[in-house]
Amino acid sequence: MNKHIVFLALTVTLLSGELLAQETNENALQSGTIDEQFDYIYGASNNYQDYKVVRRSFLDRLKSNMLDSIQTMRGEVLELKKDVQTRQDSIRSIQNLLAQTESEKQEAIAAKDNFNFLGLGIQKGVYSTFMWVLVGALAAALALFSFKYFRSFSKIKKAEKDLAELQEEFEKHRKNTLERERKLKRELINAQMGKS
Repeated sequence: MNKHIVFLALTVTLLSGELLAQETNENALQSGTIDEQFDYIYGASNNYQDYKVVRRSFLDRLKSNMLDSIQTMRGEVLELKKDVQTRQDSIRSIQNLLAQTESEKQEAIAAKDNFNFLGLGIQKGVYSTFMWVLVGALAAALALFSFKYFRSFSKIKKAEKDLAELQEEFEKHRKNTLERERKLKRELINAQMGKS
């Protein structure tokens, strides 16, 4: 009897272990990775000469799992493609915005460096150079006219001095002439009175 109990206990233990292993392996077929599913089918299949005999239900389950995995992968690939497309669109829009901003910056710099003067668009550097040349020309003209004025002023002073001397000389000459004329008139009057 003891032998029967030990045999029975051993049989129950082996069967329960096999059932547990089979349950675990079937769980691998249902929820394991593709590698685990292939390992399970390879282990669960029987040998016939040089071939493996696989249960059709295992192959159907593997096919279903493979199709589900492929469908899931396709969905993920499609989602990744959409994500890549969205990012590329975002990059393109950012590049367009960057190009537009760069263009606006260049226009702002050009507008800052240019302005309208007498209806002409002129760069500030050209305008500044033109104004400094104009200021220099006006300063040179002022210096020239000042030089000529002071030169003329000295000539005028000399002419006034010469005129004053000439007037003084003329006045002396006139006085001398008047004096001589009076003298001559007296002599003439004296001579006429002396004849009479």
